Amino acid sequence: MAIYNIHEAKTHFSKLLERVLNGEEIVIAKSGKPIARILPLAAEGPALRVPGIDKGKVILMPDFDAPLPEFE
Repeated sequence: MAIYNIHEAKTHFSKLLERVLNGEEIVIAKSGKPIARILPLAAEGPALRVPGIDKGKVILMPDFDAPLPEFE
């Protein structure tokens, strides 16, 4: 894990991103105190769908598709 002060990180940002793309974790510090981490995103697969997750949250009235009074 490499530590860079803000000024160094701003100066070499594209190089740091290349290192992150290669799997390295970078820590950004202010006055020597760590304040942020840059790390590669985990490979995300498709979101898993859970059938019925909103069951009971939606109520359809029997006349939901009836014409509105102003259109009759």
